[in-house]
Amino acid sequence: MYKIISEQAIYQYFGDDDPDMIREMIQIILDTNIADLKELDTFYAIHDFKTIKKRCHKAKPSMSYIGALKTRKILEDIEANLEGSEKLNKQLQEEIRTIETELAQFLGALA
Repeated sequence: MYKIISEQAIYQYFGDDDPDMIREMIQIILDTNIADLKELDTFYAIHDFKTIKKRCHKAKPSMSYIGALKTRKILEDIEANLEGSEKLNKQLQEEIRTIETELAQFLGALA
């Protein structure tokens, strides 16, 4: 049903007995990690690799929580080769847009 996120992973990490808590946790991920990652282009433009590394590192656990393991791998690859990672960031930005859409669908379907 979803291309990137995993409903099963979300329930595994957050449980399936409290939809309000799940909704809250996903909203936090959207408001912090996803928002931070969407701003990476700005930091690439000024070659602020320290901030890029920090934001990628901080977002990795959240990608596991929502089952976006391929996205987590991209974050790891960016961290491993910061100065040569602009192409990977473009791929990351596409994934982030898809994740936002899929999380919105998931939240809409959440009882």
